[in-house]
Amino acid sequence: MAELMKLSVSPRAEKGKCPCRRIRTKNLVPGIYYNQQGQNIAVQVEMLPLTKLHAKLGSSRVFQLDIELDGKIESMPSLFKSVQYDPIKSTPIHVDFYGVDLDRDIKVDVRVVVEGKAKGIIMGGQLEIFRNSIEVICKPLNVPEKIVIDVTDLEIGVNLHVGEVKLPEGVRAVFDENYSVVGVIAVEAEETKAEDGKK
Repeated sequence: MAELMKLSVSPRAEKGKCPCRRIRTKNLVPGIYYNQQGQNIAVQVEMLPLTKLHAKLGSSRVFQLDIELDGKIESMPSLFKSVQYDPIKSTPIHVDFYGVDLDRDIKVDVRVVVEGKAKGIIMGGQLEIFRNSIEVICKPLNVPEKIVIDVTDLEIGVNLHVGEVKLPEGVRAVFDENYSVVGVIAVEAEETKAEDGKK
C-alpha cells in the first residue's frame, strides 16, 4: 500500500461565526471532521497545507488526517467532503472532512480525461463531452486519480456509454441508465440545433 499524504488539524472549542472569523485572521481554516457513525469533531487547519492538498487530491482521493485528541495524535483515513471558498479572495473559509473505512466501498465522482483524436473529428465532426466525471464505487485506496478515455476510434454519430468505459480493477461505475459520456457529433446537426434554438 502506498503511503498516504497527511494533513494535520487541531480541535477547536469555539463555534459560531465570530470565533470562525477570528480563526481565519490567523491563516487558519475552521472545519468539521465527520465519521461514519455520524459523530463530528470541530477542527481548525492551516490554510496553506489545506489548499495544497485539496488542489492535489480533489474530493475523491483518500489521505491521512492527523487529529490531536486528549494529547494523542489519531490518524484517520479521510476524504474532503466539501471545501468552501471566499468568492472574492478565492481562499478557503470552511472545510468538511469525512472519515472512511479502508475496507469498505465508497461512492465518489472521478474526473474524466479524454485522450486521442477521434476518427470522426478528422471527418469533420465535433467532439462532445457529455459528462466531466463518472460516479464509481470501490475501496478508498482504489479510487483512481482520473478516468482516461481514448476516443481515437469514435466516428461521427458514435457515443461512448458509461458501461463501455474501461475502469481499473476493483472499480465499477454506478449508474441506472447507460448514459453517454463522450461522442462525436456532426457539425451540421449542431448548427441546425443552434438555429432552431434562435427561432
